Amino acid sequence: MSYPRIAILHYSAPPVVGGVEAVILAHTRTLVQAGYPATIVAGRGEGGTLPAGAELLLVPEIDSQHAEIARLSARLEQGQVPPGFEIMRERLVEKLAPILSRFDTLIVHNVFTKHFNLPLTAALDRLLDGDHAPHCIAWCHDLTWTSPSSSSKVRPGYPWDLLRTRRSDVTYVVVSKRRQHTLAGLFGCPADEIHVIYNGVDPQTLLGLSAEGAALVARLDLLGRDLVLLMPVRVTQAKNIEYALRVVAALKARGCRPMLVLTGPPDPHDAQSLAYFHSLVSLRRELDVEEEMRFVFESGHDPGEPHFIDADVVGELYRVSDLMFMPSHREGFAMPVLEAGLAGIPVVCTEVPAAVEIGGKDVLVFHRDEAPEHLAGRILAWAESSPLHRLRRRVRQRYTWEAIVRRDIEPLLCRREDA
Repeated sequence: MSYPRIAILHYSAPPVVGGVEAVILAHTRTLVQAGYPATIVAGRGEGGTLPAGAELLLVPEIDSQHAEIARLSARLEQGQVPPGFEIMRERLVEKLAPILSRFDTLIVHNVFTKHFNLPLTAALDRLLDGDHAPHCIAWCHDLTWTSPSSSSKVRPGYPWDLLRTRRSDVTYVVVSKRRQHTLAGLFGCPADEIHVIYNGVDPQTLLGLSAEGAALVARLDLLGRDLVLLMPVRVTQAKNIEYALRVVAALKARGCRPMLVLTGPPDPHDAQSLAYFHSLVSLRRELDVEEEMRFVFESGHDPGEPHFIDADVVGELYRVSDLMFMPSHREGFAMPVLEAGLAGIPVVCTEVPAAVEIGGKDVLVFHRDEAPEHLAGRILAWAESSPLHRLRRRVRQRYTWEAIVRRDIEPLLCRREDA
């Protein structure tokens, strides 16, 4: 499929600070990363603040703060349609028609339901009537007609009624089910004719991931997992890694989609260490958990080349993981217990000194003779009883911008090409 060309229209664009502008920036960044040609069409903004690959087209009269628009809006809020309204509408029609003809999909934020630039709303309505606009998605963050703070600024009749009139040729999107029912009531249409697409988060920014860390997280698909277990250790027999593999197999058998990440490498100069590593690779294959357990050592851009990470990236993995797992036979101290505590993730480990003496009852300590299947059950019981973990898992799997674009937005963008 060839990617449709997308225009995103709003009164203003970054670096203007606002909730809608932040959403537009996130949409644009994620769409460009997914391969879609994206252009923001706005009245105000700076192209240098946009992601590489995105364009900015400025039409000053789109800005709600444009001097002429502000004068017209002041009269409209008093219930008067000033003589210059139609002139401004036609000026916007003439400017927008050649611009919009370049695109396959037009995403319009708030203009169809907010009163901030009614000449622009009327111009888009005229362009749609004349089939001079591409497939249009109306992203309705806010609604003037139902807002306690702004409903007094509109009146029955034209042009205010445009803000409460549903067009059958426009796809409407709102940001919550509550807003869906409100807009459906305003339009007098079934609620399921309005799409609900929630806002999202950018894990790389929120979790402070470097480019290297984010790439590793993506290669391991950590955000899509049900449970991420981190072993920040080297590959040595003292770490009891074969036990960890069996716990992962037991988690998988219970319907969980885990990922166990071991950060340290084997010693390339120690034949015994390399032999142990290869035995673990064989056991992983035997247990059928090759997709559920990965050594960072083998997880670089080129799987055939050894991969090493520094302490900063290990710290990033702590922030992404759900728990720190240490089934060691023995440890002199076990620094990862302290690191996990500071990172705010649970610790599941054997009776190592740092856990017993410092962690006390605040860590899950198990005996290394405990059956892996039994420990897997205890871990899952913790995961399913923790509201914090359940919400974290739901957000990373469903409410990152990447997931939202792939699941909810792309089908709307492709609709015109599929028709």
